[in-house]
Amino acid sequence: MYIPTERFSLWADFIERTFLEEGFKELVTNGIINGATSNPAIFKSAILTSSAYKEQIETLVDLTPKEKYEAIAIYDIQKAADILRPLYNVGDDGYVSIEVDPFLCDDADATIAEGIRLFETISRPNVMIKVPATEAGYSAMEVLAAQGIPVNATLIFSLQQALKCAEAFALAASKSGDVVDTVISVFVSRIDRAIDEKLIASKIEPGLMGIMNAAEIYNHVEELHIPKCRILFASTGVKGDDLRASYYIDELLASNSVNTAPIATIEAYVARGDKMIKLPLSYEKIDAHKVKVTNAGVDMDRVIEVQIQEGLDAFKVAFTEILSALE
Repeated sequence: MYIPTERFSLWADFIERTFLEEGFKELVTNGIINGATSNPAIFKSAILTSSAYKEQIETLVDLTPKEKYEAIAIYDIQKAADILRPLYNVGDDGYVSIEVDPFLCDDADATIAEGIRLFETISRPNVMIKVPATEAGYSAMEVLAAQGIPVNATLIFSLQQALKCAEAFALAASKSGDVVDTVISVFVSRIDRAIDEKLIASKIEPGLMGIMNAAEIYNHVEELHIPKCRILFASTGVKGDDLRASYYIDELLASNSVNTAPIATIEAYVARGDKMIKLPLSYEKIDAHKVKVTNAGVDMDRVIEVQIQEGLDAFKVAFTEILSALE
């Protein structure tokens, strides 16, 4: 269900060992997905709730909790990378992402060192190292990509963040003879969940500002024509029944883009999603909705600032809970 002619890719935002052995292979073989992403929250859910990890955990003696976590995560990432490798070999994405320790988000040197170490330890060319979009992160992204390591810039909510990531990847491309694939991961639904209640009270259409924000970022980054760099739409699952399950895939369908989504969202898209390209949207349409939101008393700069911090904090909490469980 990804669309090769439009260079639109659909990735699974989920990693879990039993799933990799069963449903994941099926989705790849059937041409539904051509990549995957993970983050600390996804691994937390997998490691703490799935019995598939019990046997390996029992063998990880005399290791620190972080070393145990990495052993578990690396095994799964290698497994996913191997399943996706045939796609990668023919230039059809085939990437799986793993995130650096979220507590390194303000330390560029430590992020670079960990990114290199993870990439070398996993030892698969179709692995992307996820780096949060912080000031330290931009520096790390540039260095990693320039050294031939594919990078997934993550936790992006603002145009400013996206443009700084784009600049980092453009600089990396200018320094490297072999430009690697990079993605700029824009989080979508969290913005709507943060403001929709207020918009509904002001009789303004909900479930739209996240789309407009992502569409604006997509437009600007596409205009830069950075080699092998694409926008990736993340946080594209819906909560509750107010929006159709595939809404954030349908409405962000765009050429030269990626959408990473939960399995249930992917299944809904395959079954009954809208397969028509929707982006780009005009800046006039985007700006008109932004004015409505502002007039409703929503300070989008503040909303985005809070979302960035809450996103970082959520990954730190998930990482801490994993390590505590592995002590």
